[in-house]
Amino acid sequence: MDKEYVMHIAQTIKEQLLSFTPIPVFMSWGVSEFVATVFQELPALRLKVNGRLHAGYVVIALNGSDYYEVYLLKEDDSNAKCVNEEVCFDELGDVIDRAIESGTDKEEYDKFCDRQLAELLSGTRA
Repeated sequence: MDKEYVMHIAQTIKEQLLSFTPIPVFMSWGVSEFVATVFQELPALRLKVNGRLHAGYVVIALNGSDYYEVYLLKEDDSNAKCVNEEVCFDELGDVIDRAIESGTDKEEYDKFCDRQLAELLSGTRA
């Protein structure tokens, strides 16, 4: 696959992800790297994340239907788990956040965030 094409697609994915994902949500993922790559013969962007529900890699690949496929991989690149095969560009942040950070139970996640905030605040007062 043409390197320039892969780089262009990865840059587009990154721009769309950052444009349509609220910064606090994106920051909660603990992203530490962005890498343009080819995944399952598709141009892709790989993120290294450290989320509450998943630590490892998220791969966002552009498929032949102009949708994104989102995969979770562990640190050793084993057992890619497909989260969703038909993600529109404006849904990427929500799909990834549910998979790696917030989950599907909003009430449980809100309680988790409240506990984290309380711990942070009590730690800064000491």
